[in-house]
Amino acid sequence: MIFGQVAGTVVATRRADTMRGAKHLLVRRCSHTGKPGSELLVVLDALGAGPGETVLVSQGSSARQTELSDKQPVDAVVVGLVDLVEVRGDIVFRK
Repeated sequence: MIFGQVAGTVVATRRADTMRGAKHLLVRRCSHTGKPGSELLVVLDALGAGPGETVLVSQGSSARQTELSDKQPVDAVVVGLVDLVEVRGDIVFRK
């Protein structure tokens, strides 16, 4: 899984018929501490993530194992909203 921060939304007026009504986000990869990286991903939003929120993203064949993405042309999907990250007893990220 990948840590990311929601940078924006992606709107496509034409897309595969099976993807109608799906919400896509622009997500910037980040470290487990929330430090932003440079890579951007287009991600299917399965949970209703908001701008600036830190999320967990699943990619590849694993991304097609949610109810929303099953058998869909999806490469990445939001599978978690991050509240806290703890490393060896230290909290390194808190929402």
